[in-house]
Amino acid sequence: MTSLSPKNQQNLHGLYLLLDPEVAGDIPLTDITTQAIDGGARLFQYRAKGPSRGEIYRVALELREITAAHNATLIINDWCDIALAVEADGVHLGQDDLPLEDARALLGPDRLIGISTHSLDQAVEAENGGADYIGFGPMYDTKTKDTGYTPRGPNAARELRAHVSIPIFGIGGINLTNITELHATGIDGIAVVSAILRAPEVDVAVKRFIAAWSD
Repeated sequence: MTSLSPKNQQNLHGLYLLLDPEVAGDIPLTDITTQAIDGGARLFQYRAKGPSRGEIYRVALELREITAAHNATLIINDWCDIALAVEADGVHLGQDDLPLEDARALLGPDRLIGISTHSLDQAVEAENGGADYIGFGPMYDTKTKDTGYTPRGPNAARELRAHVSIPIFGIGGINLTNITELHATGIDGIAVVSAILRAPEVDVAVKRFIAAWSD
């Protein structure tokens, strides 16, 4: 396992807000992030598939400035070089992205690396390879991202918790209706996209998710 600073570790639980410009639409991610921080969010991932690398860097730099000012954690999806350039807290990688071992060699021991997983075998492999946390899903039906996998559900999350000790974040179709049954599985947190990014009031939505997860 890697040796991480307390700042990097302290936010690896509860609400994990994914900042996706395609989901946010016309609302700037900087505005969403500021409102989410006002609501209590402290763990963010910038996930952008469409923009140019230059645009991704520009937005990532702005998000880093906002999150750093509030002791919030910022993870960059896919791009190790951009994560390093903006001094983000780490990266999140999918099954088809840069191998974990190579990402660790680039990022060093003090930045977080999260891995998207869809099965128990993938999750165990990620932990054994030195991942700091995993995303697991899709938990439920979701139209935000086509993973190519059927919904895993709370029973799979519960089984995963029995075999994996690093933080686990459920992702995919999570809302205020199903959050309670996920909390009961013992996983560490929930990754949310559209239920918050498309909410009329982001700060209010964040507060509701945090309260529901804490109950």
